Amino acid sequence: MFERIVVAVDGSRVGGKTVPVAVDLATTHDSTVTVVHVREHTRYEGDDVDLGPEGQSGEDLLRSVLASFHEAGIPATGELRRVRPGDTHEQIVEVAEQSNADLIIMGTRGMSEFKSLVLGGVANKVVAHAHCSVMLVR
Repeated sequence: MFERIVVAVDGSRVGGKTVPVAVDLATTHDSTVTVVHVREHTRYEGDDVDLGPEGQSGEDLLRSVLASFHEAGIPATGELRRVRPGDTHEQIVEVAEQSNADLIIMGTRGMSEFKSLVLGGVANKVVAHAHCSVMLVR
């Protein structure tokens, strides 16, 4: 049913809950997995400023998440994308399209449904633009 799964991780506590769910589904469906981490960057006074979570680089985050899949015997690859603020959802959808994914799994960052609709959260935008099913994990 789900031959190819894209798992979007952001380094947050809620985002970390996606990995066990994805491992379980990938094991059940004998899926391959692409893990995507999108880091927002901006220019400030001539410098490139990383807007990602403090204390962990994008490469380190991908390595640790990929290790979870590899330890479970699941074939997994990782993609790190750098974008300007507001383009995160486009990159997640693009990775899913390029990998011909059947499912995207991602966290919701704990926003209420109303707040996400009003503010246009990343998860809401992915659901609106994805060509495949999207599973949101709280």
